Amino acid sequence: MSLPLFETGLYGRLRTLAGHHWHDYVAHEFVQQLGDGTLPEPAFRRYLTQDYLFLVHFARAYALLVSKLQNLPEMRAATASLNAILNELPLHISYCQQWGLTESDVTQVEEAAETVNYTRYVLDVGHSGDVLDLLTALMPCVAGYAEIGLCLLNDPATVFEGNPYAAWIRNYGDEGYLEGVQASLTLFENLAAQRGGESRIAELSSIFTTATRLEGAFWQMGLNAKS
Repeated sequence: MSLPLFETGLYGRLRTLAGHHWHDYVAHEFVQQLGDGTLPEPAFRRYLTQDYLFLVHFARAYALLVSKLQNLPEMRAATASLNAILNELPLHISYCQQWGLTESDVTQVEEAAETVNYTRYVLDVGHSGDVLDLLTALMPCVAGYAEIGLCLLNDPATVFEGNPYAAWIRNYGDEGYLEGVQASLTLFENLAAQRGGESRIAELSSIFTTATRLEGAFWQMGLNAKS
């Protein structure tokens, strides 16, 4: 199985330009505690409820992305990602129920400020910018989670035996999921080539880094709910 390429192309450059913000996101204390199984359960439950709300708005952003694309192959690629999110939502509810969270707990919880800040930023970029701007704002989540998951899966320090988060970690090794991430990276690079990505590096870097910082804040929001 081939793995997504995180360090190549324009995506790789934006990832590097994000500097310490990228490290702060992918190696956040929340992630480390997931890996060693020490994350307090209230923190994970807080994350799960807010992640559901996040995914709803993420689906909206992908629907907007589809509307901004202009040829069928690209529209199909973005629609596949949209459908994956929509199909994940009921699975997310089922997973939350394993953690003692009812559907009402998940769907009716108030959005955290961090959730609002992140999702509305992405949607604002999508409405005010072009398709490349929007996909740039989406990529820290799309590819960043895959990088985090693969790092945890391959880190000798990750605990699987007796770790309540082991199933969550293992999800990120799914072949179909990783193929979808690589498809998004390919779409991103194709759009960058079509729309002068290299000449817009400063603008795109600002969008990418802002989304990365908001990802880190989302982890911290979960971590803050320790009790």
